Amino acid sequence: MAETDDGTADTGADTGRGGARDERRAARLAKHIGTFARKHGGAEGQLAYLGQAGTRIVLVGGDGGWGDLVAPSHGVALSAAEKAGLTLHETFDGEFAAKVRTGRYEWSRMAGIQVGGRANPAGPPDTGGRAGPGADANR
Repeated sequence: MAETDDGTADTGADTGRGGARDERRAARLAKHIGTFARKHGGAEGQLAYLGQAGTRIVLVGGDGGWGDLVAPSHGVALSAAEKAGLTLHETFDGEFAAKVRTGRYEWSRMAGIQVGGRANPAGPPDTGGRAGPGADANR
């Protein structure tokens, strides 16, 4: 690793093909964020770390509509949000969470059969009083 002028280590992560690929990914995500913002009267967001899978960009529109995108890294997600001019929140709670408007679909998926969603499965098969994996095998 080389040292930069400001004394910090340069890992080379922003140079070469990897850096160019990350820039293209960030630009593509920024385009999607911009489309979402135009469709929903503006947008705000929050970045949620997903581990090795990357970072989720949670979007909440001015009309309460919501959606998300997944970036391969936190750096790409942050770059995309900056390119799109997205206002970022540290957490998804309080005033920010109250802006989300859920519709019939979301409520039916959260509550299942209770509000008209798909019926739950009939339940586990009859085990004849036996418990554990393969309890039906000897029937």
